[in-house]
Amino acid sequence: MSEQSQHGTPTTSREQGLGYLFGVPVGDLGWFSSLLMSVATGFSAFFLGTFAAIIYLLIYSSVTHRAVDYGMTYRRIGLPIGLLVLAASLAYLGTLWTRRQLRRK
Repeated sequence: MSEQSQHGTPTTSREQGLGYLFGVPVGDLGWFSSLLMSVATGFSAFFLGTFAAIIYLLIYSSVTHRAVDYGMTYRRIGLPIGLLVLAASLAYLGTLWTRRQLRRK
């Protein structure tokens, strides 16, 4: 059975169900896959946050003509963002994995 979304495109109940993120079945991941996906998401967020902070400091130092310590981007921006996203993804994927294991028994 398919339903109509806001834009008139048909959507299936599978895309809207628990354990699906943007249509990807993350609820079907195993223990190691969930851990690997969480770590990969944390690394991606770390690098994206660090990149954005470096670009911001580049523009800031160009405008103000001040010397800026770019190492601050890793410690104060990239690391907290990466750890926050890592914790959130571990919690989300861990909860999905735990629910699936409890449902099995």
